[in-house]
Amino acid sequence: MAEITQREGAWTFDDDSIRIVPGRDRSVHPARQALGELTVPLEALAGLAYEPGRKSGRLRLKLREGADPLLQATGGKLPDAADPYQLSVEPDRAGAAEYLVDEVRQALLLDQVPSGPCDRYLVPGPSVPLSATAGDATASFDGERIRLEWNWKTEESKRSGGPRTIPLADVEAVEWFPAAGLENGFLRFIAAKATATAAPKYDPHAVVLYGFKKDPLMALVAAAVTARMPHPAAPPEPRRPSVPQPPADTVAAAGPGPDPDDTHEGHGEVDHDALLRRLRELGDLHQEGILTEDEFTAAKQAVLRRF
Repeated sequence: MAEITQREGAWTFDDDSIRIVPGRDRSVHPARQALGELTVPLEALAGLAYEPGRKSGRLRLKLREGADPLLQATGGKLPDAADPYQLSVEPDRAGAAEYLVDEVRQALLLDQVPSGPCDRYLVPGPSVPLSATAGDATASFDGERIRLEWNWKTEESKRSGGPRTIPLADVEAVEWFPAAGLENGFLRFIAAKATATAAPKYDPHAVVLYGFKKDPLMALVAAAVTARMPHPAAPPEPRRPSVPQPPADTVAAAGPGPDPDDTHEGHGEVDHDALLRRLRELGDLHQEGILTEDEFTAAKQAVLRRF
């Protein structure tokens, strides 16, 4: 086991996963504190690096593409202070940081963990219910519905429509961009039933972000929603092969009505050999996919009743 504890938090590696616990210091970013403890399985890792510095070094954890819904939702645009996969390291703990890096690299090599993209999320998204206030709204998510409630900074035309509730089933995509320079950022939920997309300032499915410290809290809402949507790289579900419908004469022949071939001439007695042949024919039709399970069962029962 390898472990390092700093003011920003503690990282512990136990050969199977890295446990990340945020620090309680007031300097720790609110997004890290709100996200809470993370357990990153070894199979989600692409690498770990230590960057030494004069005043302090930095550990950087690299995850495989598509392994984490937070990185998927933010596109790697989280500021360093809010990034849970970075840890500032004091100079006197550089040795512990380098030992942690060596242990992780050796485990990745021994387990032959691939470095390529993932087709499913290996890190759980933020827990729900979750609520964050930043920019011109408060965004809440309970696992099934997103609710946007506006504040005094919301543009009047958007606020006049009242709070907006968006079912998760209606969400096709989530976009999160931080503010940059004079451009505001935003969190937007693209809904399947929306006919047009307005600028975030006027879009009732979007939250405008003004570049303040709490903006990354909206990234947690984006990640929680993203984690509960289909993975963009997931393989498509296999299509069931279409089964041809049986010819009309086959279905009619399998029906319960009397068949002259099944009785002895002049006696009306059932010919068991003919019925057995009919059962074998039905079984062959079922195996060939001409008869569905329900059709085969119904036809078989009709024949068995005539024994």
